[in-house]
Formats: sequence, C-alpha cells, structure tokens
Amino acid sequence: MKIALIGTRGVPANYGGFETFYEELGKRLVERGQEVTVYCRDSYYSEKLDEYLGMKLVYLPNLKKKSLDTLSHTFFSVLHAINQPYDVYMVCNAANSPVLVIPRLLGKRIAINTDGLEWKRGKWGALARKYYKLSEWLATRLANRIVADSTGIQNYYRETYQADSSCIAYGAPIVTSTQPHLIDQFGLCPGEYFLQITRFESENNPLLTMQAFKQLKTLKKLVIVGGVPYPSEYSHAMDQEADDRILLPGFVYDKDVLIELWANCYAYIHGNEVGGTNPALLQTMGAGCFTIAIDVPFSRDVLRDCGIFYYPTVEGLREKMEWALNHETALELFKEKAIARIRDFYNWERVTDGYEVLFGELMAGKYPWRLKL
Repeated sequence: MKIALIGTRGVPANYGGFETFYEELGKRLVERGQEVTVYCRDSYYSEKLDEYLGMKLVYLPNLKKKSLDTLSHTFFSVLHAINQPYDVYMVCNAANSPVLVIPRLLGKRIAINTDGLEWKRGKWGALARKYYKLSEWLATRLANRIVADSTGIQNYYRETYQADSSCIAYGAPIVTSTQPHLIDQFGLCPGEYFLQITRFESENNPLLTMQAFKQLKTLKKLVIVGGVPYPSEYSHAMDQEADDRILLPGFVYDKDVLIELWANCYAYIHGNEVGGTNPALLQTMGAGCFTIAIDVPFSRDVLRDCGIFYYPTVEGLREKMEWALNHETALELFKEKAIARIRDFYNWERVTDGYEVLFGELMAGKYPWRLKL
C-alpha cells in the first residue's frame, strides 16, 4: 500500500503527540513493506531530508498564524497528494476535515484520527468553538472512516453524530533511567520532585498543580515542563505563582532528557481534562511513574488502577500529593502495574496492527463513502 500521512508538523517528531504517532506508525509500516510518505511543515524544519526511517518526506508551506498554521499546511498537502498515486490518506485532527472535500470528491480513501474535543479548550473563543464543532461533523461526513483513540471519544462520536469509528489507541515505549545526570542541568535529584509536562492552558491545570504544591510541607520540588507558543493571561498567572521550589524550564524537546525527567520523578501529575488517550499520560506510565491523574473519564479509561485520581480543586490535589508523600512504599505496586498496562495495551506494534488492518479494509472497500447530510 502507498500511504500518505497528512495533518501534523511532520517527522522527525520534535514537537508533539501527533508527530510522534506518525513517526512510530510510519516507520513500522515501512518495516512491514508499506510505502509511506509524510507531509511536513516547511517552516518547522531547517534541515530538509528526503527520507527518514524509510519514510519519504514532502515539505510544503504553512501560514505562521495561530488559527491557520495547521489548516493551511493540510490544504497544501492535499493539493499535492491528489496528484500522487496514494492508496490511502491518513489525516490527523478533525480541524483539518474541511479540506477533505477535495480528495473526497475525487474518490480517495480517507481515514481521520479526530483527536480530542478541541472545542472544549478554554483558549478558543465562540467562533473558533463553532468551527471545531463543524469540523467534527464534517469529519464524519467526508472521511471513509474516523478513528477514535479511546472509548470515550468513540462514544462521543456515536452519541453526538451517530457515527461509528475504529477505536485504535495511542502507544508509548517502556523506558528506564540510563542517564540520570541529564537532570543535573535543572538542579534536580532523582526522586526529589513532582513532575508535570503539559501546555500551559487552563484545561490542563498546571496552575492548579502549582497552587496545590505550595500548600505541601516538603523539601521536594515541583517541575512543570512546557509553555505556550503565544503568551496568555494563564501563562502569566503561572509566572506570578512560581517560587524557589517550583521550576518552569520551558519546552524540552530532547527525548533523552524527557525520559530522565519522567523516570526519576517522585510522582507525576496529569491534569489534562480534554481529549482522548493522552500521549504524555502513556509515556508517564511507560516510564514507571507513580501517577496522580485528574478524575475525568479519559484518565480513568487509560490509567485504571495503575494510579490514583484527584478532584480538580486545589484541596483535592493537595490531599493526593500529600498521600503520595506519606505512602512511599505503596507507590511501587502502582508503578509496576502501569508498566504492565503499557506493555499489554498501548505498545506501538499493537497500534500499527490496528492501522494496517484499517488501511487494508479501506483498500477492500469495506467503508464506502456515502453522502450524509
């Protein structure tokens, strides 16, 4: 099969979850004999490669504006792709669905991973939220098959749009600490800090984490890795909340450094309220972290009994962090179960199996497109 992977910044995966997804999926499909092309945003890569891990790379422009970055590049990618002999178009992000009109009218086979419920994010105004809701609806009408990465997202599309989907999870590696000295640059010692890795947005609750941590009596530190591409009132409030026990190192893209941060933390705080299977949560579990996750269906669907959950208030999180400090010996069992769950349910080979089956089904005409108003 000739497969086009469209709708992300591209590979190598230096920027986020969807990019990692394409890298891990694409290289495995190549190993299985498939021909894979990844569309990359020109402005994000100073070095232009013809191939990466066996995947062909195509660089096309994108409009460097918050609201148009993704959609503009997907539009250019689709214009290029319709002139190529691809068997399947794999697209990420329901927000890209409007440009699928073109390949749809040409009879192309399309699968789209819808991602989470973007319209719930606090950073968007009323107009943007309406756009994201429209994009969800269009995804169910223009793609041959939508892909949900969790049962929560699958149920949402079934109940909201009466649309069936393929449920294929995200993946994560199992990693251990091999270079603990890499956290020296942050002034950290293994086991002596709480960790959160996230964008600084209200629905991810890093500010709440800071406020809860400041109520603890502990010598441990709090490290919150991440930021926002455009400064906001929320990120400014985080800067104001920081003190000498809280470290905000910004974005960290070095994979080896991230592994060491995960693998050496005392406990990880997962505060993402919106979305399906969150990549950071899976990577946290794969690193054997003890995880304190916000109590929402998406967290429970993934973490199950491999961690504990907090009610999204300062007091609710403070109580759980305090419990972790007072029950150090109890944390090991949670860590072992988390690693086992990643190994059994969220490994990349299993994810690739799911997509390879789906692409084969599209090739066989299992999901013919029908006009649905």
